[in-house]
Amino acid sequence: MKSNQEYRAILDQYIPWGSSTCSKRARFMPEEPAVIVRGKGCRVWDADGREFIDFRNSLGPITLGYCYEPVNEAVKEQLDKGIVFGYPTPLEAEVAELVCHTIPCAEKARFLKTGGEAIAAVIKSARCVSGHDHVIQIGYNGWLNSLGSGGMTLPGQKAADKLPGVPADLTALHHTCGWNDVETMERLGNLYGDNLACVVVAADYLRMDEAKTFYPFLRQFVDKYGAALIYDEIVTGFRLALGGAQELYGVTPDMAVFAKAVANGMPLSVYCGNAKWMKGLDTAIVSSTYGGEALSLAAAKAVINIYRTEPVIEHLWEMGNRMWSGMDRIFEAKGLPFNVPSRKPVGFVNVHADAPAGLFDNFLRACCANGVTLYNGGYVNYSHKAADIDEALERIEKAAASL
Repeated sequence: MKSNQEYRAILDQYIPWGSSTCSKRARFMPEEPAVIVRGKGCRVWDADGREFIDFRNSLGPITLGYCYEPVNEAVKEQLDKGIVFGYPTPLEAEVAELVCHTIPCAEKARFLKTGGEAIAAVIKSARCVSGHDHVIQIGYNGWLNSLGSGGMTLPGQKAADKLPGVPADLTALHHTCGWNDVETMERLGNLYGDNLACVVVAADYLRMDEAKTFYPFLRQFVDKYGAALIYDEIVTGFRLALGGAQELYGVTPDMAVFAKAVANGMPLSVYCGNAKWMKGLDTAIVSSTYGGEALSLAAAKAVINIYRTEPVIEHLWEMGNRMWSGMDRIFEAKGLPFNVPSRKPVGFVNVHADAPAGLFDNFLRACCANGVTLYNGGYVNYSHKAADIDEALERIEKAAASL
């Protein structure tokens, strides 16, 4: 097997950006792993044989743990039957039924492979049903939906006014609004409300509790203009609650997209909603050969049933609180200008405005050097036990001390 450095050279030579997923390209070589060779539970190993306690969780899909045995067995069992056919499998029916019995807004459900394309699908259906053209985007909704000027091209990275590869006429139909920015929403409503198809919202993970007031405002806002409310639950779904943020905060959207956590790493996205707004898909065609691919659906069926029968959500909240509060204590004790506002299963670090340039990057590099991989914070999974969290915090404390 080649080394990390050798694989990095190959990636950079043959793949634009050095990875097919922009956020997966290592930024802190040589401390950070260029490639991951295998994972088990909450730990991963790189090409140089180094072990890391992992909080990137493949950028979110791994909620149960790497190589989680019941999910692996479901995939292996289906592999012996076939991967994809010229007609739906029973799994497509069974998982759609499970989704509709699990997610508050879901009366109808369909499948694709990634969250971004599923967001594009529900926008198309919303435009068809409403007869309207304009879209308001809140947060990062995947690259296919990063079309509005000032929107996010990647998590936390705002686009320029002129978007590379996006015609100006298309950009003019997509409008960006910040999380809980009621004033901008009202202004956009006054400008485009009569031709508004939908509002697509992904929660701000640093300020998520503001959803208690912002989601009810959005519900009233779209109802006023006859538009659809679409939740991007790609991160929040099957993590904050079984039915996502809509279950946790009690405000039901018209449509929603779930992805990362639904199949524990197998490529699958779910786009679902009430029958009225999903009906647009009868005429506004969205179709993909691999939408009903059976291995991912077998994984999803196993994952959803595990969620329904085991205390996964409770464990994620407990370990999330243990991890992020522990990091907060370390930052405070070491006098570092960071904090983690969230005590949820997903927690991202808030870097203070007065933090010296590059300090947080140096912290992430030091964490890698001490055997912990983070994603500006990150995610806990069902395989993170208290002992794993405590060991990770010991390593993080050493990393912080080294700064």
